Amino acid sequence: MRNLLLVLGLIALAIGVLWIGQGTGMITWPASSFMIRQIQWAGYGAALSGLGLVLIWQSKR
Repeated sequence: MRNLLLVLGLIALAIGVLWIGQGTGMITWPASSFMIRQIQWAGYGAALSGLGLVLIWQSKR
């Protein structure tokens, strides 16, 4: 169970950081993404990253 939480947490953190980058316009990959420079996606990414950090923290307890 701990390994599953760790893997899910790392995936959620990575996707969240990608969404933050796309939402703020810092990451423009892929170029056809509808999320680029759409600030609400930065908020979604922050929430998903936070969830990922909680999952990682729980996997270490």
